[in-house]
Amino acid sequence: MNAALLKKLEYVDRRYLFLIMAAAIVLPLLFPFPLPINVTPMAQGLYDTIEALPEGSHVLVSIDYDPTGKPELEPFHIAVMHQLARRKAKMVIVSLWSPAPPLTEQVILSTGLETEYGMRRGVDYVHLGFKEGQQIVMESMGQSLRGTFPVDRDRTPVGDLPLMQEVDTYEDFALLVNVSAGSPGIKEYVQVVQSQYDIPMVGACTAVSGPDYVPYFESGQLKGLAAGMKGAAEYEKLVDLPGTATAGMVAQSTSHLLLIAFIIFGNVMYFLGRGRNS
Repeated sequence: MNAALLKKLEYVDRRYLFLIMAAAIVLPLLFPFPLPINVTPMAQGLYDTIEALPEGSHVLVSIDYDPTGKPELEPFHIAVMHQLARRKAKMVIVSLWSPAPPLTEQVILSTGLETEYGMRRGVDYVHLGFKEGQQIVMESMGQSLRGTFPVDRDRTPVGDLPLMQEVDTYEDFALLVNVSAGSPGIKEYVQVVQSQYDIPMVGACTAVSGPDYVPYFESGQLKGLAAGMKGAAEYEKLVDLPGTATAGMVAQSTSHLLLIAFIIFGNVMYFLGRGRNS
């Protein structure tokens, strides 16, 4: 190799490397392309559990994340609402995190529960909003959901909502879905609710929390789990709705491959330079 060219390659301006890395991250987000996504048993179990629900099943959905958890959890949140709507499940949505209800309203609009699936608020789905109390609220819902949430998020008395006349305790639900960024969330629902009422449960969590909840899946207390953006991408593949999680995983994969290429390139240039100088 030409000595002058070799010297230039050995001392590449790092700004070019930053520019190439930025392109590797941004371009897959702007122009998505498919990469193989291997579905884990946890994501498959989650999908299969919902797919097995009889039409019209009652599902309790607890949305417990804030804007900081949105990039990891909203893709799953959107996808699971689509699958539940396809199964014509009747959803009762609650939150134990105060920032969650506005995020839920955004997802309800973006998934088109009413416009795309023809679901009626108060009849086919209910959004009860936030209730302070954490585990106390979980226990209270086991006694009476209507007593715990006397009005929905729009301040409509639950007695005026047809769907709320069909359910009142955990025994009235075929499934519990929890989308959680921390505590209270999956751990508390397993300890307080699932272990006591034996209600089938699936969940989604951040990547950093995933390893803590794997034992719940292995013990059967969780029927399925989507951990982080990777788990959400697997689930998007199963429901055939590639979204931001899939695009994010492609961007992450290309940036990781490029980083490996940079490391290899740097080492090759180093050894070639040593050979030239010896």
